[in-house]
Amino acid sequence: VQLQASGGGLVQAGGSLRLSCAASGRTLSTYDMGWFRQVPGEEREFVAAINWSGGKLLYSDSVKGRFAVSRDNAKNTVYLQMDNLKPEDTAVYSCAARARSIVVVSAPHEYAYWGQGTQVTVSS
Repeated sequence: VQLQASGGGLVQAGGSLRLSCAASGRTLSTYDMGWFRQVPGEEREFVAAINWSGGKLLYSDSVKGRFAVSRDNAKNTVYLQMDNLKPEDTAVYSCAARARSIVVVSAPHEYAYWGQGTQVTVSS
């Protein structure tokens, strides 16, 4: 499966963005999906994950209550709605896929497929 994230940009603190992750090559319902972010010089950080059906969600503590992950399998797309953005949310955001499983996981090494990221910059 090929993944492409989009929707990043520059926003002021308190603003919102919605990221999209479009999949091609395989039907998205085969996969659990995750969103991660990375700042240069730092390790990749888990943001959110959603299982293949959308019935199980997982968030990092740093974004819980502000971000929402969702998916539309008919459109082969996963979304990350980001509200009340903070300067510390500035990073490159990437989506990733893993074969669907019973549990939703946050570890990057559990995800086999990665897309190119999209830059999110939050100004203070």
